[in-house]
Amino acid sequence: MTTIPRSGADVLDLAPVMPVVVVEDAEQAVPLARALVAGGLPGIEVTLRTPAALDAIERIAQEVPEAVVGAGTVVNGEQARSAAQAGARFLVSPGCTPALARALADTGLPALPGVATVSEAMALLELGLTELKFFPAEASGGAAFLKSLTGPLPQVRFCPTGGITPRNAQGYLSLPNVGCVGGSWLTPAALVAAGRWDEITELAREAAALER
Repeated sequence: MTTIPRSGADVLDLAPVMPVVVVEDAEQAVPLARALVAGGLPGIEVTLRTPAALDAIERIAQEVPEAVVGAGTVVNGEQARSAAQAGARFLVSPGCTPALARALADTGLPALPGVATVSEAMALLELGLTELKFFPAEASGGAAFLKSLTGPLPQVRFCPTGGITPRNAQGYLSLPNVGCVGGSWLTPAALVAAGRWDEITELAREAAALER
């Protein structure tokens, strides 16, 4: 069984890539999670973008103990609480407001709140948060932007997400302030719909081999 993360740092350290998963059918959640874990990616961010998401999180939490399942696209306190009740072990948000920051903290779960600017990162740093999501990464300056933050904000580590691909992932992972990257390329909709789990495992294996 994978160790339960106690902090955002633990979440960042799970693997070089965090699969960002959209689940349309909760029946696919368990085999999908097993395929990713088999490839060496235990951390799985299930986005709260579909009606099946909370059910998917609950099923993975109960049936795939080797996985560390989290909830992504958390935008309000109700979602944070519902995800925690479903069994999420960490929370990820695309951005962050003071109210959402309080709600994330109230769950007691590790969280990666999203930022896209220096000021947003500093605001969360004032709250004692040093592990953040950088979103949307490519549209917000990419690896060059994060590299520029290593001087003024050396204590902050990021999980950049948004536009990350196998071609540019290594450029992010080479930065000292990047713990992992979030990627949706690991679970193509066509492979998931067809139940081609072995191919998803192979994609996960290639991602797990990236160096950081």
